[in-house]
Amino acid sequence: MSAPSGIPVPSAPPSYEETTGINVSYPHTYPVPEPGQKPDGKGMNPPPYLGQPAPANNPITVQTVYVQQPVVFYDRPVQMRCPSCNQMIVTRLSYDSGALTWLSCGGLCLLGCIAGCCLIPFCIDALKDVDHTCPNCSALIGSYKRL
Repeated sequence: MSAPSGIPVPSAPPSYEETTGINVSYPHTYPVPEPGQKPDGKGMNPPPYLGQPAPANNPITVQTVYVQQPVVFYDRPVQMRCPSCNQMIVTRLSYDSGALTWLSCGGLCLLGCIAGCCLIPFCIDALKDVDHTCPNCSALIGSYKRL
């Protein structure tokens, strides 16, 4: 073919298959239905994947995990599951002198209670820090600090 002016028209570029050398006349790899089989795909198995191992029939292991909500400790006993012995318990309380106890003692000293009255905060549980322990295994579960 040539254009009216006498310049030849370039032909179309080669196709992808022609450029890469892929053989387009290879046989179809998917199963073709037999004469007595419907072409809807039922009863036909897909071809195996080449280069990949067949999937193994491994049993599925199910593990149940119980997530415990965080427990907030105050100056009252708490019913909970002990993380150490895994039993349902009501925590046992023990009181220890903390920052509020010492600040109260110092404040009473500054007010003039020097003759032993400044030691009164060490006798009041409401001014002390609280430790929560397990009554079964005696593990320390949590603490409540007043300050």
